[in-house]
Amino acid sequence: MKGTVGLWLRTGSLALRSFCLVHVINSHFYEFTETRGESMLPTLAAINDYVHASKKYRNGKDCQIGDCIVAVKPTDPYQRVCKRITGMPGDYILIDPSAKEGDDIDGQAFNSYIRVPMGHVWVTGDNLSQSLDSRTYNSLPMGLIKGKIIAANDFNKPIWHDGALFGFRSIENSYSDEF
Repeated sequence: MKGTVGLWLRTGSLALRSFCLVHVINSHFYEFTETRGESMLPTLAAINDYVHASKKYRNGKDCQIGDCIVAVKPTDPYQRVCKRITGMPGDYILIDPSAKEGDDIDGQAFNSYIRVPMGHVWVTGDNLSQSLDSRTYNSLPMGLIKGKIIAANDFNKPIWHDGALFGFRSIENSYSDEF
């Protein structure tokens, strides 16, 4: 009996310590999370895509235009969003580059600009027609940024496809200021 109790205590202790280690890693260093939705097509798949996020970039630290990030959704703190940074603090941004002249009754959607406030970034999905982003909920406070997406796995692919395990691929900053 005494040996069984000791085994249960050791097992429970190991499980608790393992849980704490995973929690600390997930909170402060690295996050592996599922994405859903079409807002980041073609960069991320609509379903069964999992992103690797580095927490080194938490709160927007060292983030740049073109980086893909994971952030808390400003309109629902229990949800996360994956978006691309398209404006940094102080930048002037065309609010909706997908709008066409005459889309709005008074023509404002086509030519409205905003200056991104300090401590905020402007984020958009790569698939503008299917994205709820800064065009909907305005500038994103940098404090809501939980990490930068550094890679993704597409579990829609076979286990080994094109030399990559589960569709593993790096997510690079695609921004270019060259015309």
